[in-house]
Amino acid sequence: MVSLTNRILISLALMALAGFAVLLNPILDRVERQYLEATEEPMVDVAEILAALLSNQGGHAILAPEAWRSGMESVKAKPLNAKIYNLMKDKVLMDFYITDAAGRLIYDSGTVGQVGEDFSIYLDVARTLRGEYGARSSRLDEADPTSSVMYVGAPIVNDGEIIGVLTVYKPQRSMLLFIIETKQRLIRLGLLAVGLVLLLGWLLSKWVTQPLRRLTAYAAAVSRGERPPAPVMPGRHLRILGESTEAMREALENRKYVESYVQSLTHEMKSPIAGIRGAAELLQEDLPAAKRTQFLANIELESARLQNLVDQLLALASLENRTELGDPVEIELGALIRRIVNHHESSRLNKKIHFELQLSDECRVEGELFLLETALNNLLQNAIDFSPLEGRIEIRAWLEARQVVISICDEGPGIPEFALERIFDRFYSLPRPHSERRSSGLGLCFAREAVELHRGSLQVGNREDQAGAEAVIRLPQL
Repeated sequence: MVSLTNRILISLALMALAGFAVLLNPILDRVERQYLEATEEPMVDVAEILAALLSNQGGHAILAPEAWRSGMESVKAKPLNAKIYNLMKDKVLMDFYITDAAGRLIYDSGTVGQVGEDFSIYLDVARTLRGEYGARSSRLDEADPTSSVMYVGAPIVNDGEIIGVLTVYKPQRSMLLFIIETKQRLIRLGLLAVGLVLLLGWLLSKWVTQPLRRLTAYAAAVSRGERPPAPVMPGRHLRILGESTEAMREALENRKYVESYVQSLTHEMKSPIAGIRGAAELLQEDLPAAKRTQFLANIELESARLQNLVDQLLALASLENRTELGDPVEIELGALIRRIVNHHESSRLNKKIHFELQLSDECRVEGELFLLETALNNLLQNAIDFSPLEGRIEIRAWLEARQVVISICDEGPGIPEFALERIFDRFYSLPRPHSERRSSGLGLCFAREAVELHRGSLQVGNREDQAGAEAVIRLPQL
């Protein structure tokens, strides 16, 4: 399918080429005629001047043109070195011939005719003898369009009577260089104009389609499950389109969100509710004090589990409804990670886990401290839960391509292949290796939402170098 930008460019190209053909073709055709007109005008002057000179000599000039012959021979023998713009003129190209009152050729300085030949059949002679303006353009070779010669006649007068005709003539070939050069210049200017139109059209298409590209990219990001900010659209109509798209996204996302939450929450609440209900039923019986204490502890444990589930759901729901950070501050991630590690000191001691830290002091980002601290805390807690006794957890932070990269690696069993695609699903959790208990399944989901709200990314997968899982966070560098 042809893109909108290409459609605009193709349309402009067709219009430019059509305009080029419609406007330039008549101009190119007119160029040759204008050069011929510009050449004919001084030829009239030359013919009239030479005819006047002959007229002042009376009939003697008609009967004895030998004086003209010697003069023309010396003119043609004289070398020329006249540079006329791009043309180097090295010889005289204009000639003339003389006829008597009957139109018979008396003298020709060139080679167009023979003395005594009847030239009264040509317009330049016939019309001039009738007292009219006589001119013509004829080909020396009918098959060669470049062999055309221009002829302009003037009357030779004696005592008020036309006694002959003097015609100057010049081959059009001498003007071809100017004509071709002018046509080429016009074609180059026309092509340049077409190129400029296409360039302006390309810029215009970019300007017109850029908002649509932003809207398309926004829709594509939404379809991938991301939560990008709504694009800022220029113009009233595009702004309405952008707002409508954002409203549609929110409506669809909210509907899907509610359906997913109801199903997942119902499933997750079944187990603790069943535990509380079972313990409550047993407590109605006459039980030993130790058993009653045990069942009461179970009720308290399951109640705390429900409370924790509700609290995490509320925090996640609040986070998912946000599209931008509120009051971000500068955060030094190295110090933040060290503080989080210290909070897990008791867990580390219980499992005899060794923390290996490689933290750059230049890792600074802009964001909300609570969200990033909670996200990192969730990831570190996962690494501790799945680490073996006396295992090692590597936490690194470094700069890479104007991004801050944080890596948390453990030496646990890793993530099963079937779970890799569901690792960020709400309420999805894997059993811990030592207790077989599961978490709420909301920690990784919260971590990813928090990171993406900071225009970053979170990837969780298996380590390539050895057994264990790895979580990698990428955030824009401050």
